[in-house]
Amino acid sequence: MPKVLVVEDDPTMAEMVEYNLRAQGLEVEVASDGGEGLRKARKHEFSLVLLDVMLPSIDGLKVADDLRRTRPDVPILIVSARAEEDTKLRGFAAGADDYLTKPFSMEELVARVKALLRRSRVEALRTEVPSELSFGDLRMATRDFRTWVDDRELDLRPKEFSLLATLAAEPGRLFTRVELAEKVWGYTYLGDTRTIDTHVKNLRKKVEDASAYRYIETVRGVGYRFRVKPKG
Repeated sequence: MPKVLVVEDDPTMAEMVEYNLRAQGLEVEVASDGGEGLRKARKHEFSLVLLDVMLPSIDGLKVADDLRRTRPDVPILIVSARAEEDTKLRGFAAGADDYLTKPFSMEELVARVKALLRRSRVEALRTEVPSELSFGDLRMATRDFRTWVDDRELDLRPKEFSLLATLAAEPGRLFTRVELAEKVWGYTYLGDTRTIDTHVKNLRKKVEDASAYRYIETVRGVGYRFRVKPKG
């Protein structure tokens, strides 16, 4: 049975989340501050960590960043009242796989937890896309989740890599945000597509800023496609 760690200092919210996840057959443990949450999360018994941002002792972004160093495989879902784009960008940069803004419905929370607990995108990529992708000065080894621009290796988070590989595997194809959510995050429905947009911004900064090319094209109001365009 998957075991979820909920790191939340609001006892009412923690109780609601715990109740709804247990109702789905999940085992749940709660930590009320960041230090306790980090100590527990480092144990390999948890299949997913759900983090608030504003926590006593250590904030959730710091917990996510520290946890990624010892548990790079564990899915992290951040839930927070902080809806500012900068906070979301920092959350994803710290290693979060998803970010859900309060207030939210418990149905949406459960859907996102289930999506993160499904077969990892790592395994899906290894069977769905070529073992190596190469365009312009970009090279991706999908079996090893490694990326290079002009022979310099980049530090991409798992979801960033998955999103880029999904686009690059079908150059020119227009993916809607909902399609990308389904392929990369496993959602059958995504109410807030800004998660996709935030990851694309991170990718552009990490990949395109270091490259002589632009690779991700925005189709306004629809989604994204992969194209190789020299800068200038």
